[in-house]
Amino acid sequence: MGISIKTPEEIEKMRVAGRLASELLDYIEPFIKAGITTGEIDRMCNEYTVNVQHAISAPLNYAPSGYNPYPKAICTSVNHQVCHGIPGDRVLKNGDIINIDVTPIKDGYHGDTSRMYMIGEPSIQAKRLCEITFDCLWLGISVVRPGARFGDIGEIIQKYAEKNGYSVVREFCGHGIGAKFHEEPQVTHYGKAGTGPKMEPGMIFTIEPMINAGKAPIRELADGWTIVTKDHSLSAQWEHTVLVTETGYEVLTHSAGCRPKPDWIS
Repeated sequence: MGISIKTPEEIEKMRVAGRLASELLDYIEPFIKAGITTGEIDRMCNEYTVNVQHAISAPLNYAPSGYNPYPKAICTSVNHQVCHGIPGDRVLKNGDIINIDVTPIKDGYHGDTSRMYMIGEPSIQAKRLCEITFDCLWLGISVVRPGARFGDIGEIIQKYAEKNGYSVVREFCGHGIGAKFHEEPQVTHYGKAGTGPKMEPGMIFTIEPMINAGKAPIRELADGWTIVTKDHSLSAQWEHTVLVTETGYEVLTHSAGCRPKPDWIS
C-alpha cells in the first residue's frame, strides 16, 4: 500500500488533532516534577483528553499484531528507557529525564507528539543529550519539502547525532499517520540522502528520533512493550507530526507552549 495523500478536509482534521496533542503536553508540563508517579501523569493526561478535549487516547488498548494490548493512555520513558515505557508506580526523582508521548484521536484522526522533560537538575550529559536530540528532530523537519526523499531525513539526523558522539536507534522510526495510528511510510532516522520515496504535498508523517548517549542496541523488557538501551545508557526522543506543503512543511503538533525551532536551523 502506498503513501496516502491527505485531502484538504483530512488535513484540517489532522491540524486539530495535532494541536490537541501538543496542548495536552502543555497542560501536563507543570505537574512533571520530583515526587509524581508516571501513573499519575497517565491518569491526568487521560482525564484531560477525555473530559476537556473530548477526544480518546490512541495508545490505550492498542494491540498491533504480536503484542498484548497496551494498558495505558500515554507512554512515559524514563532515563535509559527508549520508548513505550508503561506508566505505573515509578516515582520521578531529581535528575531524571522523561519522554512523554501522547496520541489523542479527535473525530477519527490522530495527533502524535512527544517531548523530553528534565526533573530538577539533571547531569550535564543528560541535558546535552536532550538538546542534541531536539536539534536532530528539527534538522529532520528542515529538509521536508516536495521532491525531497525520505532518506534525506535519515541522513541529516544520523550525521548530526554521530558527530556529537551519540547513536541512533534503528529498530523504531517515524511513520505515516492519519485515520490510522501507523501508516506508510516508515521514516527512519538514519540512512542516505537521495534514497527512499519522494515527498509530495499532502503527505503527513511523524519524525521522532530516538538518540542514545551510548551504543545503539536496545532490548525489550518482560512487559512486552518497554524498550531500553542494552548498555543502560540514557536515551532521549522528541516527536512532531509534519505535513508536506506545496512549498515546504507545516508542523501540525504545535501549540502555545511548544518549544520553538532552534534559531540556527534554517
